[in-house]
Amino acid sequence: MRLLLDTHVLIWWWTDRSLLPDMIDQMIESGADRIFVSSVNAWEIATKARLGKLPQLLPYLDRYEAAVLDADFKPLNLTMAHGLRAGAYDAPHRDPFDRMLAAQAELEGLTLLTRDPAFAAFPCQTLWHQPMLSEKRLTYRS
Repeated sequence: MRLLLDTHVLIWWWTDRSLLPDMIDQMIESGADRIFVSSVNAWEIATKARLGKLPQLLPYLDRYEAAVLDADFKPLNLTMAHGLRAGAYDAPHRDPFDRMLAAQAELEGLTLLTRDPAFAAFPCQTLWHQPMLSEKRLTYRS
């Protein structure tokens, strides 16, 4: 299975893997050559770090690309097709990061690894989809 990491999954992988269920942690650990990290993740992390929502990630910004490659994750860049698909979704969910990740997962045939139930509004495959707990949101606030 080829997986695309939602931003909170990448953050938890880097900062506190105990927030990930063992099954998810093991999937990422054992499947690194089939794990994709999007440029959308970088955009979201940099934006939220700048706004003060993720100050703990400021140290990762300088070596973001190296950290992705060191983990053997595959970079996934945005294309015009991704942008057009994300903008065309009828779903009421307005978060541009989520819309872009959903479009990438759908068009690239990837399964989006996320805990966020908002992705149910999009026609992409997801795994580990369940309501986010309030204590988890302390680590990642959208």
